[in-house]
Amino acid sequence: MKPNFSFEDLLLVEPLRLALEETGYTTPTPIQQQAIPPLLEGRDLIGCAQTGTGKTAAFALPILNRLAANPRRLEPRRTRVLILTPTRELAIQIFESFKTYGKHLRTKYCVVFGGVGQGPQVKTLSTGVDILVATPGRLLDLIEQRHLNLAGLEVFVLDEADRMLDMGFIQPIRKVIKMLPERRHNLFFSATMPPDILALASTMLVDPVRVEVTPVSSTAERINQTLMNVDKDKKRDLLRHVLKDPAFKRVIVFTRTKHGANKVTEVLDKNGIRSEAIHGNKSQTARQKALENFRAGRTRVLIATDIAARGIDIDEISHVINFELPNVAETYVHRIGRTARAGLSGKAISFCDEEERAYLRDIERLIGKKIPLDTDHPYHIQYNGPVRPAPPEQRGGGGRRGGGGGRHQEGRSGGRPQGGGRSGARSGSRGDSRPSSSASSRPQPSGGGGPKPAANGSGPRPVSGGPRPVSNGPRPVIGGPRRDSGRSSGNR
Repeated sequence: MKPNFSFEDLLLVEPLRLALEETGYTTPTPIQQQAIPPLLEGRDLIGCAQTGTGKTAAFALPILNRLAANPRRLEPRRTRVLILTPTRELAIQIFESFKTYGKHLRTKYCVVFGGVGQGPQVKTLSTGVDILVATPGRLLDLIEQRHLNLAGLEVFVLDEADRMLDMGFIQPIRKVIKMLPERRHNLFFSATMPPDILALASTMLVDPVRVEVTPVSSTAERINQTLMNVDKDKKRDLLRHVLKDPAFKRVIVFTRTKHGANKVTEVLDKNGIRSEAIHGNKSQTARQKALENFRAGRTRVLIATDIAARGIDIDEISHVINFELPNVAETYVHRIGRTARAGLSGKAISFCDEEERAYLRDIERLIGKKIPLDTDHPYHIQYNGPVRPAPPEQRGGGGRRGGGGGRHQEGRSGGRPQGGGRSGARSGSRGDSRPSSSASSRPQPSGGGGPKPAANGSGPRPVSGGPRPVSNGPRPVIGGPRRDSGRSSGNR
């Protein structure tokens, strides 16, 4: 494949090419150019890419092409493809992307996450789906309630793996991997690749192709970054001051905590600046409404915590403001990457108080340069003396698992565990536009949807820690011969 090719050069089925043309996509992004060809050949893949690089299409297009080229009758309570992602917002975003690219295909989709009634979601899964997008807690709830069986799964995608670990989902992920069939196609994506992420990848990938676009230590060239020194108790005053500038048209303000996000929103609203907050304690309805208001321009300022913002995919964000510097340097890169998307320019402003100087030092080491200091504001202070160690961070309940009864922590940082019967995921789709609506049943060939999964294969079961025997039979592929995985996916 030539280095710079168009989507027309890819051997995609005609319905996909038509959808891409209607969407206005002509030239693949760098990660799509690197990832799509080996995925069409059936290779396992590990991808490292920042947000906004076109990663979702990089795995969605080959998956949809596979399903279209190899149609299979749906089986009750089963899925051919599983995409596991950390948050509700990101799950919905991926779900919508699949519907956009696959709108001319007869493909049945479902997205599941906690915090909503599970009735529609259970109904959708009862007849089987082609593609399931899920957050870990709700997925395990459904499996334990025997509403879903992962036997027969063909493709497994683990997305935002680094954020999964940040949220404490490592044990649920390992549990899911142990439930997967041995012969499958594996895709692994993470914005950062520290050793623990690579160790997790090694448990599920076989001879993977590695693709990397825009390493985390680099930041988008079109982002104008500045720093403002300010006392901690003057940050709200400084925020009001900078937002007086009408050039701040669509702004995301990042805080480290949910409480901090609420306080900033209250201050801005009292001063006549329309803002809304999204974080793990907000209901799913409130979070989606806030995102829609922000996307439509009804809300000028969105206050967000890092986990809640991971699924935001909105172009034309003029400014990102770090009201509080993140205590993890890589998070800074993810935050400012919300601006300067789709070829546009953007600005990132970071407020830094005395206690955050250690965080700033780590950020500047990571990105390999000093962030220019802006002293042209009424709250500037000059720091003298050595940088003091950063104060210890209070950890939230990000990955805490609930007790018995199949309750699992869902994609939120510090929220309550989602109960098996009171919370669930909604939605399935075969082309409808709302993720809250249930999917209609796909017409089945004579004979129905296949046999129901055996009871001993659809519920939770003990999994041996040792390797499982591997079948030597042929492995279905995307456009080429498959190979056996040759290892136990549940062991490290």
